Amino acid sequence: MKVYIADLIIGAFAFNEKGERIDYQLAPRDLDEAVDQALKIEQGEVYGPLADLLERLRGENPTIVVEDDYLARSISKLGFETEVEPANDIAVKARENLVSLAVETGFAEDEKRFLEWLFEAELEYTRRKLRKAAEKRDLLAAQAIRAIDDIDKTVNLYVARLREWYSIHFPELNDLVKEHEDYVKIVAELGHRSNITKEALMQLGFSEAKAEKIAEAAKNSIGADLSEFDIEAVRTLARIVSELYRLRRNLTEYIEQVMKEVAPNITALVGSLLGARLISLAGSLEKLARMPASTIQVLGAEKALFRALRTGGKPPKHGIIFQYPDIHRSPRWQRGKIARALAAKLAIAAKVNAFSGRFIGDKLREELRKRIEEIKRIYAKPPKRKPEAAKPAAARPKRPKKGRGRRPGRGGGKRRKRR
Repeated sequence: MKVYIADLIIGAFAFNEKGERIDYQLAPRDLDEAVDQALKIEQGEVYGPLADLLERLRGENPTIVVEDDYLARSISKLGFETEVEPANDIAVKARENLVSLAVETGFAEDEKRFLEWLFEAELEYTRRKLRKAAEKRDLLAAQAIRAIDDIDKTVNLYVARLREWYSIHFPELNDLVKEHEDYVKIVAELGHRSNITKEALMQLGFSEAKAEKIAEAAKNSIGADLSEFDIEAVRTLARIVSELYRLRRNLTEYIEQVMKEVAPNITALVGSLLGARLISLAGSLEKLARMPASTIQVLGAEKALFRALRTGGKPPKHGIIFQYPDIHRSPRWQRGKIARALAAKLAIAAKVNAFSGRFIGDKLREELRKRIEEIKRIYAKPPKRKPEAAKPAAARPKRPKKGRGRRPGRGGGKRRKRR
C-alpha cells in the first residue's frame, strides 16, 4: 500500500492513492515552533508531527511516497520503504487546500484568523532565513575585500590629485618619491617644504641618503611659495588619504582572520586576499564550492571569455588567479598550465571548507608546489611555433570591362561628334 505524505506548516498529513485523507498529526500552534518546523521541512528532517504520524502508520507496513530526496532518506533510516515523486498531484492538492485543511482539522477557528497567523509565520520565517544568511562569515569577507577595492580606487584618484596640487609648491618631490604612501606621509606630516629637513624625513622612516637628497631638493626647489592657509588645504587631503591607507591595513588584517575561520584551505593555498576575491566573485563560499575547476580558473575574466566564445578567438587562460605569484611571475607559455593546476586544487579546497571543515591546506599546497616544479621542468623552453600552412594564391580579380553606358556623375549617352 502506498501512503502519500504531505508535509505542511500546520502538520503532517497522510493520503491514500485516491487522495483521501487517512490520518494526520497537527503541529503546535505556537508561532516560533511552527517556524522551526518549516525550517525542518526545508532541510528534509523527520520532526515531531511527522515522526508521530509515521509511528502510527508503521503497523500497516506502507510504502511512503514523498516529494523530496532528503526526506526520503531520513524516513528510510526509520525502516520504511520510500518512493520519491516530486510535485505529485496529491501533495500539490494538499498545499492548494491548506486553508480549508486548517479549518477542517481544527488548527484554526476560521479562514481569516488562519490567514493572519500564516502571514505572521511567513514573516518570521523570512526574518530567520535572512538572519541565517547574514551570519555567514564568508559574506563578511567578500564585503570587506570589495571595500578594499573601493579604497584602492579612491586612493589612486586622491593621490593623483595630491601630487598635481603639491607639485605647484614642490615639483621635484614627484620624481624623488615614487611610492604613493611615502609621498602622502611627507605632505601630511611636514607640509611646507621649509619643514622638509633631513632629520624630519629620517624620523618618518626614510634612509639617510634618501632623506638628504629630498631635503636638498626642497632647499633648491623652483616651486611657488604658498601660504600656510594654502598648504593646510593640501595637508587636509593628504591626511584623508593617509587615513584611507590605515583603514585598508585594518581591513586586510580583518580579512586574514575571517578567512582563516571560514576558508582555511583556500587561505593556505592562495592567501586571504585572493581567497576573499574568489569568494566575492563567486557570490559565497558554497557557490564557489559548487563550481568546477574550469570555471574557477577564469573567474574575473568573464568578459574576455564571452568575447572569445562570440568571436571564435582564444579563450582566457586565467582570471583573478593571475594575481597568484607563481602565475604572473612565470613565462607566458607556463601560465595556463599553472593556472589549471591551481584551479583544480582550489576546487578541492573550497569543497572541503564548505562541506567538511577539515584542514588539508598544507597537503594541497605541497601537491601544488610539486606540480608547479614539474611544469617548470618539463616546459622550461617555449614551444616551437607551428609553421603556417601556405595559403593558395588568391585569384586576381578581373577588372570590369569598360562599358559604353552612362557613367555615374557624368553626362550619359554617346559622345556627340564635334562639328
